[in-house]
Amino acid sequence: MILKARHVQWDLWNLHQRARGRLLVLTGARQTGKSTLAHMAFPDYPLIDMDTPAERAVYERLSPADWIARFPRAVIDEAQKLPAVFEIVKACYDRDPRVRYVLLGSSQILVQKKVRETLAGRVALRELFPFSLPELANSKPATYPRDSRLVDLVRAEAPAGAIEKLFPADLVLAPAHAAAALWWRELLRWGGMPVIHAEGWTDEDRFQWLQDYQATYLQRDLADLARLDRLEPFVRAQKAAALKTAQTINFSELARLADVSPPTARQYLRYLEISYQVVLLPAWFRNLGKRLAKQPKLHFLDSGIRRAVANRRGEPDGAEYESAVVAEVIKQCRTRRLPVEFHNLRTSDGREVDLLVEREDGFIAMECKQAERSGPSDFRHLRGLEEILDKPLLLGLVVSEDPQIERIDDAPAPLWKLPAAALLC
Repeated sequence: MILKARHVQWDLWNLHQRARGRLLVLTGARQTGKSTLAHMAFPDYPLIDMDTPAERAVYERLSPADWIARFPRAVIDEAQKLPAVFEIVKACYDRDPRVRYVLLGSSQILVQKKVRETLAGRVALRELFPFSLPELANSKPATYPRDSRLVDLVRAEAPAGAIEKLFPADLVLAPAHAAAALWWRELLRWGGMPVIHAEGWTDEDRFQWLQDYQATYLQRDLADLARLDRLEPFVRAQKAAALKTAQTINFSELARLADVSPPTARQYLRYLEISYQVVLLPAWFRNLGKRLAKQPKLHFLDSGIRRAVANRRGEPDGAEYESAVVAEVIKQCRTRRLPVEFHNLRTSDGREVDLLVEREDGFIAMECKQAERSGPSDFRHLRGLEEILDKPLLLGLVVSEDPQIERIDDAPAPLWKLPAAALLC
C-alpha cells in the first residue's frame, strides 16, 4: 500500500481528541486505505481485525469489562462483520469516559445501520474515498496535502471574485501544474485505488489488480450486502451500469440488459451505491414551471474500477471523462465536508448541465468536455440558467483538457474555461 497523507487524516485525529469524537466510524470501499490511514493517524492503537471468523469468535466472548481492561483504545477493522461489537462498544463508551474506538467498515449501509440502531448520538462518521488528485500529486508523502482550487472556490465567500485570484493566466506555465496534469491523466486511466500507484507497478499489473478487485468485491462485499442465489445477473447489471456511466438511469433498460426485473435492477444499483462503486447524481427539478427531467445520472466513483468492469484499456472516452470529473468534485467536497449538494439538470428541450454544485446562496454550474480545445459553443447550456434555477448562478465553468484559462463573459454570472488539472489540484 502506498503511504501518503490523506485529507481526512488530520480531521480524524483532531476530532478523536474531543469528547464528540471518542467513537469514530470510517467507511469506504475495500482497499481505499482505511487500515493504513488509521495506523498513520493512531499509531499507538492496536488493530482488532474482525475479518476472520475465528478471531471474531474470540472477541465476541469478551465482556465489556474485558474490553475496557484490554482494549481501552483500539482500531476495529471490518466492524460490520461482528454486529455484536456495536453493543460492546456502546457499553464500553457508557461505562468509561477514557474509552476511545475507531471503527472501520467497507459497507456504509451495514455500518451505519448498526450506528443508527446502537450508537446514535455517540459516534462521528467519516468517509474515505480512493486517492483524490491533490493526494496523488502530493510530492511529500508525510506532508498534509493542500486543498485543491476546487475546494477553495466552492467554499469562497464570493466565488466570482475568488476565481481570478485562484486561476491567474500563467498558472498553466508552473511546473506544479505540469505535474498535476500528468497525475490527472494517470487518474483518468487507472483511478485512485492506493495500491496500484506504488512504485514498480506496470500497466498490466494495474489492470489485473483491478479485475481481481472486482472478483473480491463480488465474493466478499456483495456477500455482506445480499444473499444472492446466483451472481451472474448481478455481474451483468454491474457491467451494464459500467457501460452507462455519465448517463441518466433507465431502470427498465438496465433490467433488460441484466435480464432481471426492474425492481431487482434498482436493488442491484443500490448495492453498487452503498458499497462505494457508483454515485447516483440526482436531478434538479424544483422549478415547477419548467419541464425538467427527474432521472438520476450514474457515475462510477473510480475510473479504474469502471474500466476494469467494462474491460476497457484504451484512451478514456467522453463519458469516462465526465464521470471522472464529477466523481472527483464529489469526493473532494464530501471529504472536506463542504455544505453543498450535487445535481444534474436536463430540460425537455435538450439542455443539459453535467453538474450543479448547490450552495446556500446559489449554484456553481459545470460542463465537462474531454476536448483539448473549448470554444463559445461549449457554454451554450450554461447561458440563461438563471431563468430555470431558483437561486442565483454564481459561476459557470467549462472543465476540459484545453490548457488555456480564460474568462468568457460576465452576463449575468462569470463564465470561465478551466483545465481539469488546474481546477481539481
